[in-house]
Amino acid sequence: QDDDKWDFVLVSGIHEAGSEKEIKRKKFLDELSKKGFAIKKIEDKKLFYGVRAPKQIFRKYQQLLRNPDSGQQNPDAHRDIPVTTRIRIVNFILQNTVTPDLEKLHDLMKKKVFEAMFPLHEKEEVREFLEEKWARWRDIFCQQPIEKIRCYFGEKVALYFAWLGWYTYLLGIAAVVGLVIFVAGITVFSSSQVSKEICEASDTIMCPLCDQQCPFWRLSDTCTYAKVTHMIDNEGTVLFAMFMAIWATVFLELWKRQRATVVTNWDLYGWDEDEEELAMELINNLQHEPRKYQHSYFRSTIVLLLVLVMIAVLIGIAHALVIYRVIAMALFTQSNFRFLREQANTMAVMTGAVLHYITIVIMTKVNRHVALYLCDLEKPRTFSQRENNFTVKIFTFQFFTNFSSLIYIAFFLGRINGHPGNYVRIAGKWRLEECHPSGCITDLFIQMGIIMLLKQTISSVMEYLVPWIAHKLRKKRQHPKKRRMMLGEEEEAEDPCKRQWLSNYQLNEVNIFSLFNEFLEMVIQYSFTTIFVAAFPLAPLLAFCNNLFEIRLDAIKMMRLCRRMVPRKANDIGIWLQVLEAIGILAVIGNGLVIAITSNFIPVQVYKYTYSPCMTENSTGVDCLTGYINHSLSVFRIQDFEPDTKPGPAPMRLCRRYRDYRNADDYGYTVQFWHIFAARLAFLILFEHVALCIKLIAAWYVPDVPQSVKNEFLDRKHSNLRKELRWVMPQEV
Repeated sequence: QDDDKWDFVLVSGIHEAGSEKEIKRKKFLDELSKKGFAIKKIEDKKLFYGVRAPKQIFRKYQQLLRNPDSGQQNPDAHRDIPVTTRIRIVNFILQNTVTPDLEKLHDLMKKKVFEAMFPLHEKEEVREFLEEKWARWRDIFCQQPIEKIRCYFGEKVALYFAWLGWYTYLLGIAAVVGLVIFVAGITVFSSSQVSKEICEASDTIMCPLCDQQCPFWRLSDTCTYAKVTHMIDNEGTVLFAMFMAIWATVFLELWKRQRATVVTNWDLYGWDEDEEELAMELINNLQHEPRKYQHSYFRSTIVLLLVLVMIAVLIGIAHALVIYRVIAMALFTQSNFRFLREQANTMAVMTGAVLHYITIVIMTKVNRHVALYLCDLEKPRTFSQRENNFTVKIFTFQFFTNFSSLIYIAFFLGRINGHPGNYVRIAGKWRLEECHPSGCITDLFIQMGIIMLLKQTISSVMEYLVPWIAHKLRKKRQHPKKRRMMLGEEEEAEDPCKRQWLSNYQLNEVNIFSLFNEFLEMVIQYSFTTIFVAAFPLAPLLAFCNNLFEIRLDAIKMMRLCRRMVPRKANDIGIWLQVLEAIGILAVIGNGLVIAITSNFIPVQVYKYTYSPCMTENSTGVDCLTGYINHSLSVFRIQDFEPDTKPGPAPMRLCRRYRDYRNADDYGYTVQFWHIFAARLAFLILFEHVALCIKLIAAWYVPDVPQSVKNEFLDRKHSNLRKELRWVMPQEV
């Protein structure tokens, strides 16, 4: 039965006899033969070599690690180890077999001696079950068979799907709360006193939004924009931001419990990765000496400096996007189309968001190459250490790529642009953008909405379509030959392995980053869902809908469109957990800043409890926010405009208004400005301390490891000690 099963297939081009590539290939295969590997050759348009490891290799593994897979084994005579472990060991030996020329398989693949290596998708019961019950769109709301995924793809992939399923499940709760807050915002769409005042302010003439071409405008022209702003920026948003900070903590604490339960069932809770790697090194080569731990402060300093340079480049790209928006705004206001002139600001924001998405797509590829180069500089000791280093770097780069533009809109837009008569200009020519009188939060909402929708639709469609088209094209190249054979040469017996090896070869290639890419995509999405959620309450809903499809998309890709991944053993999701915890803390800081700085929540509250008619006149029949808009606008004398930027004739010789708290005589900040500034700061400190305290209490309240798991370990230790005692003192028992 074992004779027709092959652990791995190596694919090579048909090289000329006696050529350098052919000699190198022969040397490598000879080394495998010396280790007792069985090798089978099949010739088609390429050369296929099936390799099967000898049984003693797996016996050594079982002996060295006292068979940690005992829970997964069938109690048959040979006590076979699971297929996933078998593939992992064979992959390790193939990767670490050295030819007499001191070349490994990695070097030979670079030199095109071998073109591909992959384990086979076998026609086994587990695979049929997964194809039928997991990798189908119709199972979109069904629970995932994590145990079966583990038996076929190994622990690392199973833990990814367990984590993604758990994240999606808890996102459902956040999505419902976010939707309720958003719907509540829509119901008060027209009832806000602030938006009513803006809609009725037809006699409030505002300063032009750009130089020369732009006219003075009435505040009431932006009535709809003000209503939309209030729909997002209300008291419910503050509560939702607090809720999401707690949700992020509870999600991670519950995941730690879930993970502890899962890996205990797999008998991997105390599994040691170093021991496993050393055991495989010794099985491969008995003379192997382990690589020692090393640390170089010089290397670390160089890497740190290069990381800072890269971050500076990414922030520079965000500045370029700002400049684009400023210039686009100036061009749109001078356009011949009336619609573009009127909606210049919104159009600049929307096209800026699309451009931001394009930079994300391009920089993702650049970031990967830079992060890999930096990892090579560090010379990590093991593969998992290299993976951890790479993860931290690529996440840092991706974070700045995705969020630097959003950080500008949230915290700098409209705050660094000066005031009429003394604007801050790019290259002394273009004015920086201003916020709308009702706040900047709508700009942040538009930017996040566009990026999340584009990321989730275009990226997901590409993620599925590219492998699907590539697979179809590869299949098409093989088909004509097969048809001729069926017509003319039916009597020729075909090797049963040939069809299986060919069909596996036609599938898309997978590499060590295949699963990493999925994790990175989800963690960036998690950042979007938590960090600026105060400005975009629909983020959890979009993420939830996306993930329902993402789970099945990944499943279909792995089962039908890609070659089988080399299974990896793991007992947690690795350094991603620390990354997620860091995002949880950033979410508290980010949402606190959005409410304190971006949103109008604090200025409105300060006005309500200090300057409103309710406080000054003791009038009960009046809405406490009456007069807020007039209070938040400053006065500007037309004669104080810069000489070369004077706008067209004013409708009246009255003073013009702009959004700020400044004096009418010297344009210095008013007392109200400093009052609001102090209130913003106080709120920020209070919000962050309360949210972080609640996070700590939630982390303490939900234990990382369930009691049932602890009790299971206690019983196991107890029974083991009793067995030892019986062995030592049989007469006393």
